[in-house]
Amino acid sequence: MLKISNFRVPLTEDAPLEQLLAKRLKLPAAAIRQVVISRRAVDARRKHTINFVYTLEVGTAVSSAQVLSRLPGDKDIAMVTPAVPEEIIPGSKPLDNRPVVVGAGPAGLFAAYMLAKHGYKPLLIERGRNVEQRAGDVAGFWRTGKFDPISNVQFGEGGAGTFSDGKLTTRVNDPRMAEILALMVEAGAPPEIKYLHKPHIGTDKLRQVVKTIRNRIIELGGQVEFEARLTAVAIENGQLRGLTINDNRYLPCEALFLAIGHSARDTYEFLYQAGIAMEAKPFAIGVRIEHPQELIDQAQYGVSAGHPKLGAADYALVYQDRAAGRTAYSFCMCPGGLVVAAASEDGGVVTNGMSLFSRDSGIANSALAVTVNPADYGPHVLDGIAFQRRYEQLAFALGGKNYTAPAQTVGDFLAGRSGGKNYLVTPSYRPGAAPADLRQCLPEFVTATLAKALPDFGRKIRGFDHPGAVLTGVETRTSAPVRIVRGPDFASVNTAGLYPVGEGAGYAGGIMSAALDGMNAAISFIKEYKA
Repeated sequence: MLKISNFRVPLTEDAPLEQLLAKRLKLPAAAIRQVVISRRAVDARRKHTINFVYTLEVGTAVSSAQVLSRLPGDKDIAMVTPAVPEEIIPGSKPLDNRPVVVGAGPAGLFAAYMLAKHGYKPLLIERGRNVEQRAGDVAGFWRTGKFDPISNVQFGEGGAGTFSDGKLTTRVNDPRMAEILALMVEAGAPPEIKYLHKPHIGTDKLRQVVKTIRNRIIELGGQVEFEARLTAVAIENGQLRGLTINDNRYLPCEALFLAIGHSARDTYEFLYQAGIAMEAKPFAIGVRIEHPQELIDQAQYGVSAGHPKLGAADYALVYQDRAAGRTAYSFCMCPGGLVVAAASEDGGVVTNGMSLFSRDSGIANSALAVTVNPADYGPHVLDGIAFQRRYEQLAFALGGKNYTAPAQTVGDFLAGRSGGKNYLVTPSYRPGAAPADLRQCLPEFVTATLAKALPDFGRKIRGFDHPGAVLTGVETRTSAPVRIVRGPDFASVNTAGLYPVGEGAGYAGGIMSAALDGMNAAISFIKEYKA
């Protein structure tokens, strides 16, 4: 097999890849026997000549050495080096009780899957409900404004990512990423996630993927329980001894994987009281911004906007306010999506973004977040939680105390006024959005930074700072405000048997990095303990 990198195909080219490859390799078309796409990205830097850029593995009727000999000096063509997966050899340390995984988000699901696959029969507990029930609960909240603290966008099977765009992009380079993607495809995700530069599943397809992985864990000997909340841990001489579920059920346990998610505030509190090593960490807060998807498509793709091969365009924006030492950036951009209500506590408004696989809502939305540092909110480890909660409660009050969110046009925000409804798009947030002054539910340093960032973003993406673009507040759950400190073996630095993993532990920033973190923690554990 040959590996071909930087293989550029114009957007307007309709010939099959096999035909184009035959020309590149100077072979007859019949000599191309197999083509595997390893990666595909869009290069839209020149709007009039948009290209797809491929990395491919190609099998030919002619030997690879022969083909290479005809193309001396071509640095983009080489032999494929087969990847040899690491052999996972279980350790010898005895285990009295099965491992327990807390949280059925990506970190918890993949930790439990890996443990089950290797014969450890884990118990996976989730404070929320299964994904089927959860979907109905969340839809009811968006429709009626009746909040359910057990089952919501933050709590339940699949984690917060279940109600998102299902983006699988990550900056982490790890050979196990391919294994994670392969499992997702087996579970029902579209096959192209294996090679797209910016893959996504969409919340509709992601729900089925989550359910299938849960069933696979059970088939492999694991057990899954819902509405089972971790409420206490028992620690003796720095060693985990057991845990309590729902305040009334004790389980002996010497191996606990904490995949609690970034919104499990009550869990952080009792872990801190139990003496588990934790530290405050930076995060970011801000608003959601909405535009017509057509505006973003035209800015990113020019005359090719709307081409069926391209789909809905995305963006990534960063603004550095060096004088103030702040950064504003787009986060969790959802092409063709919606802004959604993502509260996890009574009396707080939280926003997030979501897209279906089709990305066809006609609305582009993204968080615009500003960095927050521990110095901004106080010396205590848990002060970041109090900081987030304060602004969520202010947004709740500003919206009318019924989970309606405060909203403002970009024009009003930059002019320092409120009340306008001359929106480019109708605010998509449900149960509803009310005109308000967002400066009343965000810190001054956040709104001041956003006021500088918006014109800068408008210079980078034409129309981004249009006066009618919609801002909805508040976005506070960009990442965990706390890190549960662990060592290189993934175990807590002061509590043996405790494995903090994923976003909630402060070690991941999305579906893929969280899944990888959970999987790698499980592997570290497997190498030490007998099944």
